[in-house]
Amino acid sequence: MNAIIDPRTLRAEGDAPAGGLSIRHVAKGFDIDGRRLSVLDHINLTIAPGQFVAIVGASGCGKSTLLRLIAGLERQDTGEILLDGKPVDGPGLERGLIFQDHRLFPWLTVERNILLALSNGDLSDADKRARVAGLLTLVGLDGFDQAFPHQLSGGMAQRAAIARALATSPQVLLLDEPLGALDALTRLRLQSELQRIWLARRSTMVMVTHDVDEALFLGDVIVVMQPGRIARILHVPSPHPRDRAEAGLAPLKAEILSLLHAG
Repeated sequence: MNAIIDPRTLRAEGDAPAGGLSIRHVAKGFDIDGRRLSVLDHINLTIAPGQFVAIVGASGCGKSTLLRLIAGLERQDTGEILLDGKPVDGPGLERGLIFQDHRLFPWLTVERNILLALSNGDLSDADKRARVAGLLTLVGLDGFDQAFPHQLSGGMAQRAAIARALATSPQVLLLDEPLGALDALTRLRLQSELQRIWLARRSTMVMVTHDVDEALFLGDVIVVMQPGRIARILHVPSPHPRDRAEAGLAPLKAEILSLLHAG
């Protein structure tokens, strides 16, 4: 299936768009008990710069594997993945990655966790600290720069992880179930925060989630996966910021759930 997402420029006119992804005929499998198990079968997907794309599907359908391929943490068996026309052949600072677990270093403060992402940059120490301060403001963690991870709530720790991922100004932010470990109320709050951050930064975001409501609230485009393949691409017509209770989202939710059950 050739699933193409219609390009939509989200940056101001005159800015050079960056963060466009092209996934062409990608296949991936793993050797398990002496046999080859296909996980992704000829995936074709184009993502325009600045879009928020949500990938939904049941466990084991290959969505996290696809995200790892985009991140450069795995290599596809066949096909190619291009970022702004250049092949992805490993991890790079132009792609930030956020996991379900915040993965902050427990012996470092929030500030030092974020500074660590800038350790190989050519900024001065003052500029690095200024960038960290700006990121903490962006994610709503003013005043917590000297806190340690164990002193933060789960939601606050995940905000710090988002700030760390944004420290290198990545063109693409990849999110693998970033809110999955949070309680329901915190998750709703962080969804709104993530939407606000995306609207402020306009980086391309690709998020894997099991939560259909989350995908509908955040995504411009929803990629529905069935085992090993893309079943359908759905465009969400509602503008951001989005009302969760908007009536127009109900038919999309019904269609997504129908596809997931069919898969």
